Amino acid sequence: MSTRDFLFEIGTEELPPKALSSLSAALEQNITAGLQRATLEFDASRRYATPRRLAVMVNGLQDQQSDKSIERLGPAVKEAFDGEGNPTKAALGFARSCGVELADLGRLEKDGVEKLAFSSTEQGRPSTDLLPDIVRAALAQLPIPKQMRWGSSRIEFVRPVHWAVMILGKETITTSVLGIESSNFSFGHRFHYNKAIQIDDAANYEKLLEETGGIIPDFDKRKELIRQLVTEEGNRAQATAVIDESLLDEVTGLVEYPVALTGHFEEHFLEVPAEALILTMKAHQKCFYVTDENDCLLPRFITVSNIVSKDPSQVVQGNERVIRPRLADARFFYETDKQRTLQSRTGRLKNIVFQEKLGSVYDKSERVAVLAANIAKQIGGDPTLCSRAARLSKCDLLTKMVGEFAELQGLMGYYYALHEGEPEELANALHEQYKPRFAGDGLPETTTGTTLALADKLDSMVGIFGIGESPTGSKDPFALRRAAIGILRIIVENKLDLNILECIELAESGFVDIDLQPSTSGEVFEFVLDRFKSWYLEEGVSSEVFQSVFVLKPQRPLDFHKRIVAVHNFNSLPESAALAAANKRVSNLLAKQDPAIQHLVVNQDLLQDPAEILLFDELQAKVLEVAPMFENGSYKDGLQSLASLKTSVDTFFDEVLVMCEDKSLQANRLALLQQLRNLFLQSADISYLHNN
Repeated sequence: MSTRDFLFEIGTEELPPKALSSLSAALEQNITAGLQRATLEFDASRRYATPRRLAVMVNGLQDQQSDKSIERLGPAVKEAFDGEGNPTKAALGFARSCGVELADLGRLEKDGVEKLAFSSTEQGRPSTDLLPDIVRAALAQLPIPKQMRWGSSRIEFVRPVHWAVMILGKETITTSVLGIESSNFSFGHRFHYNKAIQIDDAANYEKLLEETGGIIPDFDKRKELIRQLVTEEGNRAQATAVIDESLLDEVTGLVEYPVALTGHFEEHFLEVPAEALILTMKAHQKCFYVTDENDCLLPRFITVSNIVSKDPSQVVQGNERVIRPRLADARFFYETDKQRTLQSRTGRLKNIVFQEKLGSVYDKSERVAVLAANIAKQIGGDPTLCSRAARLSKCDLLTKMVGEFAELQGLMGYYYALHEGEPEELANALHEQYKPRFAGDGLPETTTGTTLALADKLDSMVGIFGIGESPTGSKDPFALRRAAIGILRIIVENKLDLNILECIELAESGFVDIDLQPSTSGEVFEFVLDRFKSWYLEEGVSSEVFQSVFVLKPQRPLDFHKRIVAVHNFNSLPESAALAAANKRVSNLLAKQDPAIQHLVVNQDLLQDPAEILLFDELQAKVLEVAPMFENGSYKDGLQSLASLKTSVDTFFDEVLVMCEDKSLQANRLALLQQLRNLFLQSADISYLHNN
C-alpha cells in the first residue's frame, strides 16, 4: 500500500511559553493515538513548536485503511429452521441485520455447534477522509487549563487561531479546524518574514520554514541552539553563563529564531544578595546570569532576542534600560528590609494564619521553639540557640523581598540574621529549615538547622493529622509526604539516633489549647514509617524485605534502616530461602498455640532426638554470639551469623515430630522453635521473605 507524509500545523497568537513543550508533546501523542485507533499505520512521527505554532509530522502514513474481513455468527442451524425446514424468525432476523438474503448466508462450526454465518470484506477508508476528525479530536483533548474565545465566535482554544495547515504528501486536505479553513499556507517569522509560505510537499515543511520563513520550528533543535549561543556569549566574556533548564525551556518557547546578546548593569547592584538579583533576571526578564571562576555573580546578563537586529547594541541598551529598574526594586526591598530586625517582626506573625484550626504562624513558631529545644538535647545541639532560631524562622515572611519572591523565604532570613549580628549557626538554620525541599535536595548541614528542620516538619505533620486533614489519595496540600521523607532522610543520612515516636509525642504535647484526635501520634508514626517503602523500592529493595522490618515497627529510623540493609543482604544469601520458609512454618505453628507458649523455657532434660539436641546447642551458642551484634545495631553481621543455622533447622524439621502425642515433649519442642523465632525477630520477621 502506498504511503505519504502527513503534516498538520495550527498557527496562533503567542502560546504560553511554559506550556509550549507539553502542548506540543500532547498534540503529537493525541494524533498518533488517533491514527492507531483508526488502524492507519505509519513509520514515525515528529513534533514542532514555536511561540506561534504547533505542528506534527507523520512519516510514511498509509493512504487508506487496510481492508477488514468481517465474520458474524448467527443462531445455531437447528434453531434457524423448524422441523419442516422453514426459516425461523431468528434466522430471518440475522439475515436482515446483515443486509442479505437468507440464501446468501453460510454455515460455520464453532465449539461443536453449526451456526449460520455471514462473511464480508469492509473496504478501508481513505486517510484523507479520516484525518480531519482525528486532528479535531486531538486538539480537543489537549491539556489546556484555561481556554480563550475571540471575536464573535464561541470556539475556544488556548490562544486565538489564525491559520491551519493540513497536507498529505502534496495533497491539501481542506476542512474546518477551530473555525479556520485549512490550507497549505503557513507563515514565517513575525518580523523577518511576516508572509504566507506555501508548503508544496509535507516533507519540505521544516526546510521551507527555516530557509524562507526565518524560523527554527523544531523545539529541541532551537533549545540546543540557544544553549550553544548563551554558552558562547559567556565564553566570549571569559566567564560562565549559568543555564537553568526550566528557564531554557521557557525562553525556547518565547522565540522563533534566537539571537543571544550580553548586557551589563552597575556593580553597586551586587551589594544585594546574588540570589535576589538572579531571580529578578530570571523571573522578570528571562535572562541568564553570568559568574566568574569563583562562581561569583558578575554584573552581566545574557538575553535571547527573537530578531536579528542590524544594530544589536540598540537591543542590548533596551534590555539594560528595562532590567535596571527591576534590579533597583530588589535593592530597595533589601535596604528597606534591613531597617527592621527579624526580632521586631515576631509580633506581626500573629496576623498570619498557619491553618485555621491550628492558629497563627506565631503560634507555630512558639511550638517549634519548644520542640526544637527538646530535640537539640538529644542530638548534641544548643537548646537555647535552637529555640531562638525557631522564633525567628518565619519572620522573613514579612519582608518586602520575600513578598516579591516567595522562593527566597529562609534564604533572606539568613542574610538578614547575619546583618543583625546573629550567630552564623543560627543564620544558616533559618535557610536550612526548609531542606530537603525536593527529591535529591541537600540536607541541613548545621546541628541547629537539622534540629529546626525536624521540629518544623514534625509540628506541621502532627497538627494536620490531628485535625483530620491527613493526605488522601493524590491530595496532599501541605506536602506531608515530602515532609515525612525529609524527616527520614535527615535522621538516616545524618545517623541520628532519634526515637521518632517520642519526637512525634513531644510535638503533640505542644498543642496545648488545640484538641487533636486521640489517635494522632500513632497515625503520624505509621505514616512516617510507611514513607520508607517508596524510598527502598526506588533503591531496589523488595516489598517483602521492607515488610519483614516494618511489621516490627522499629521506632528509630536509623535502626529501621540498618535492619533493612541487613535483611536485604541476608535475602541474597543461599541459606535465606530455607530459613525464611522455616520461620514461616514456625510462625504458622505458634499462631495456633496458646500465647503462653512464648514464655516457656526449653527444658533440656526433655530433649530426646539428636536433631533437637543439635538445634538447642547451636541456638545457645548463637544467642551468645549475636546478642552483642544486635544490641549494637550490627544486624547485617548478626543475620549472616544466623544463616549457619540452616543445616540444623532443616535436620530438625526432617527428623523431629513437633506435634507429637506427648504433650510435654510437644510443648518443649514448640518452646525450642519459639526460641529460634525470637532469635531472628531481634532483627526482622524473615518469614515475610517466604512468599508461598
